[in-house]
Amino acid sequence: MIALLAPGQGSQAPGMLTSWLELDGVAARIERYSAASGLDLARLGTTAEAEEITDTAIAQPLIVTATLLGYEHSGELPADGPTAGHSVGELAAAAIAGVIGEEDAVALAAARGREMAAACALEPTGMAAVMGGEQAELLDALPGLDLIPANQNGAGQLVVAGALDKLEQLAEQRPGGVRVKQLQVAGAFHTKYMAPAQEAFAKHAEQVEVRDPVRPLLSNLDGTVVTSGDEFRRRLIEQITAPVRWDLCMETLGAQGISAAIEFPPAGPLTGLIKRTLKEVARFQMKQPDAEGIAEFVRVNA
Repeated sequence: MIALLAPGQGSQAPGMLTSWLELDGVAARIERYSAASGLDLARLGTTAEAEEITDTAIAQPLIVTATLLGYEHSGELPADGPTAGHSVGELAAAAIAGVIGEEDAVALAAARGREMAAACALEPTGMAAVMGGEQAELLDALPGLDLIPANQNGAGQLVVAGALDKLEQLAEQRPGGVRVKQLQVAGAFHTKYMAPAQEAFAKHAEQVEVRDPVRPLLSNLDGTVVTSGDEFRRRLIEQITAPVRWDLCMETLGAQGISAAIEFPPAGPLTGLIKRTLKEVARFQMKQPDAEGIAEFVRVNA
């Protein structure tokens, strides 16, 4: 069984759509995605500098676009494997699983990015990666600092979020002996600070037609396999203020007995976590068009 993975924000890179635009039909597809998102995705994915595409409002629809292009040019994939996306990657995963249309996925990613960027501007908040030390002691200390474990990624990866002054206190106190690295993000994603974005995004999400998944679809809220389109939409909305539990998604993938995982572009982070957690699972990172490589990987691992 092969899992299909959709990466989240932070995986973007300058020029990441360039090689895809060389394929037949891709320019027209990106034009439709651009119309849906209100952005010039062709320019943003080819000539825009790193600073511009780091903007939350741009990064999210650009990443979903890249993921969907990778999936569409992967040839015939086994239909029984689960799909999961990290944070905004859940929108691409939902499209892959047939819950929403591709253009709706890109449009929702653009709306999500805009609303989250607007919420970030309301208060000085941020996120920090914590490494090493005793995570149990760290987790015990976070409530006293009013900080939230926003991304629990497994394999020792934890990202905390909250007010900037509280993150500075965390770096000074280092509970459990952890090392703290401030992340270059606009604000405290997946926390209570995103409540205005959640409310605004809900209005967009409720206007989109949803269908029940055609393949197992995992939720970041708790790693659960969701079988209802309406339930997945509810979870997409709730996930904006809830921690990403990618660790639980990997637990579910392991329990389902996956033998391999394909991470669509802009690939890298999720297969890295799979490598450290589900060590026997074969992995394929699809960064560029590679239909032959995907076909061979599927032939060997299906």
